[in-house]
Amino acid sequence: MIKIKKNKMGLNFKKNKVFVSLIALVIGLQSCNNFLDIVPENVATIDNAFTLRNEAEKYLFTCYSYIPQNGNVSFNIGMLAGDEIWKNNIILPNTPSYQIAIGTQTSGTVYQNVWEGNRNGAGPGNNYPIYEGIRHCNVFIERVSNTNNVIDLDSSERERWIAEAQFLKAYYHYYLLRMYGPIPIIDVNIPIEASTQEINIFREPFDDCVTYISNLLDTAAEKLPEDIQDATNELGRITKPIALSIKAKLLTMAASPLFNGNPDYAGFIDSKGRQLISTTIDPTKWEKAAAATLAAIQSAESVGSTLFYFPQNQFNLSDTTLTKMSVRQALSERWNPEIIWSNPNSQTTNLQQLSMVPLDPDYTHTLAQKILSPPLKIAKMFYTRNGVPMNEDKTINFGSDTDLRVGDEAHRYNILEGYRAARLHFDREPRFYANLGFDGSTFYKDDSPSRSDEDTWVIRSKFNDYAGSNAGVLFNVTGYYIKKLIDRRMSNSSQNAYRPYAWPEIRLADLYLMYAEALNEVEGPTAEVLRYTDLVRERAGLNGVAESWTNFSLNSAKFTSKEGMRDIIHHERLIELSFEGHRFWDLRRWKKAADELNKPIRGWNFFGITELEYYQIRNIEQQTFVAPRDYLWPISENSLLRNPNLVQNPGW
Repeated sequence: MIKIKKNKMGLNFKKNKVFVSLIALVIGLQSCNNFLDIVPENVATIDNAFTLRNEAEKYLFTCYSYIPQNGNVSFNIGMLAGDEIWKNNIILPNTPSYQIAIGTQTSGTVYQNVWEGNRNGAGPGNNYPIYEGIRHCNVFIERVSNTNNVIDLDSSERERWIAEAQFLKAYYHYYLLRMYGPIPIIDVNIPIEASTQEINIFREPFDDCVTYISNLLDTAAEKLPEDIQDATNELGRITKPIALSIKAKLLTMAASPLFNGNPDYAGFIDSKGRQLISTTIDPTKWEKAAAATLAAIQSAESVGSTLFYFPQNQFNLSDTTLTKMSVRQALSERWNPEIIWSNPNSQTTNLQQLSMVPLDPDYTHTLAQKILSPPLKIAKMFYTRNGVPMNEDKTINFGSDTDLRVGDEAHRYNILEGYRAARLHFDREPRFYANLGFDGSTFYKDDSPSRSDEDTWVIRSKFNDYAGSNAGVLFNVTGYYIKKLIDRRMSNSSQNAYRPYAWPEIRLADLYLMYAEALNEVEGPTAEVLRYTDLVRERAGLNGVAESWTNFSLNSAKFTSKEGMRDIIHHERLIELSFEGHRFWDLRRWKKAADELNKPIRGWNFFGITELEYYQIRNIEQQTFVAPRDYLWPISENSLLRNPNLVQNPGW
């Protein structure tokens, strides 16, 4: 039987955990429904879980089930814990990540606590603490590595399954490392009969954790398949490109300023006297990150990964709309070639419902709840039509934020012609219009009234309009809506209004920009750095960096220096990966969170009925980020009391 084990790290390993099959059984490439395969408690025991292939596979799926559900706004830490998405304070009032955003986290009340597995840090019902997932991976690897177990499992499948468990074990350590910094490494499970000294384990130095996780990912990658051959039953299972991509993310994080020579951690020393995060900058970390990311790109591209471009349909869409749909559907088009890793156990119906805005009086506000609200500063983050930041474009004067302009023919695919909207909503790049909705903006979907983009849906969002914030507790607080998260097949007339998609954990565009970032740190702004940045910009309908900055920026030579190109790549990542939960982590690893998360959250006056009333800027919240404390999660007081060998993170 699986025995109850509660050690002094505060890790609670439950008796007879129900084995849940994570993997979506997919009906062809067009389905991603998740079917739970529940094993009765009197069957799911260690004694017989590894007798036959069928039972062992269920245990493997238990290991998968601990992957955080990032397609759920309550569990994707990066969505509500930063400054990219805000919400009203009535719906989801106690969401732990939102509590982080407003600065209420303490070491006595740790939100999104994946270390112990509570306060939404461990999946639905706090049933999936990540250290427990690591324990299951260790059990699986130990038992399946013994060829006397699972006697009907052939050698090639045995190797693959062990590699999958090794990847998951590495990924869970990486996930903890990104949050907490140095962590205890659980390479083998602590036995039940272990002494107190053995149980009271230490946090390992950050660089040692990176080496351990990287080596484990390499070991797994050698035995993982290049791609999934059985799409009906195995989409979502781990492949070699996924393992190499997580290694790239790990090494890029390790090379970044937060963890690479950060003087803020000079006093971060454990009871053995070990420096837990080095304060010496190591330039070779960027070399390793660049090499790892290029390897991941090459592995993904070798099996057909490519940036997603939306195909022309029978309604002869404009080039403007095709570009916007390429940007939007790169995230939500199921299993499209840009997605390297999707998690089929994290579906997105509720995420779409929370994001969707009513497009007609017939839309109910419970169907399209619109509460996820990007702040004004995020709207201003997107480039101008010339592919440079608003404050750098020497050819466009946006005037005051509250200035208005009338929609014209040139903008008709983005803003209703003849409609007065904010001046800053004009002359913007395609990703602005693809990702964001606002008062007067178009919203093309498959059920467009005319079936084309010439007469498509339009958002009207002043207080008394059909998309306004007069619907009880279901209101938007900034006047901006997230179109990017909505699949194009959403339909008000359908019994199932939202077509769920498995949450994309890694897209190829992410790797391209990571490679450009790492290579720029190694070599400066070479042609290769520009090429990978420009691949992403080209899909977004923009010219390359050199052309855009040379012709339109007040700082025309910015891209010619390492520092200038670094800023450009950072900005490009924040735009391209917006609303996917990446900004939160990128701002941390770059050590920019203290700058960005101490700014006010602002939006339009959603109470406004007239133009004059609506287009006033309203202060919603003044964020507070305490540096260096808030760059790392606190370890709970409970864990520290149980294990005196643990040291708290700086500032907590």
